[in-house]
Amino acid sequence: MYLIKGILFIVLAMLLGGCNFMLSEKEAISQTKEASLKAFEQESMEPNYDGQALSMYLPGSMEVKQQANNNIVMTEGNEQTYILFYNSMESQASRLNYKAASTIDKSLLFQSYKDEDRFSYVRVLPLNKEEEYELQVSVGGVKITTYTEKGELVSDSEKMMEIANSVQYSGSLVRE
Repeated sequence: MYLIKGILFIVLAMLLGGCNFMLSEKEAISQTKEASLKAFEQESMEPNYDGQALSMYLPGSMEVKQQANNNIVMTEGNEQTYILFYNSMESQASRLNYKAASTIDKSLLFQSYKDEDRFSYVRVLPLNKEEEYELQVSVGGVKITTYTEKGELVSDSEKMMEIANSVQYSGSLVRE
């Protein structure tokens, strides 16, 4: 009887947990590609954080820990760190970050997106640890990088694209 209850509990936990821990790497990469495109195509989120040189949307689960020239360190909980690099001289259509990222050839995913005003990419690199990845999302001169687990690639890529899409610079330094 306890065995059946235990099996039912495990099956229920898998269903309620979205089966992320059972997701294959190939499925996670494919879903990350789709999720980042969907987030890129959405309207920009309204900025709710004003920094030294820019404003941006910051999800409620995240906080800014440090800000310096051209970068912002954000955290989510006690474990996840995101680093946002920005170049206010580059527009949202800039390919500068994309060109730099394209020099690394061990990417599991390196996908670009564009529309009339913006150019973006998402890149996933494997780390030395099993099922851990470097995730990088960029829109023009804004690039966000984090280390994440396979089961979090999709949600992290969406969140990062929302942030990158929302960046608005203070002043008129942006090159057209």
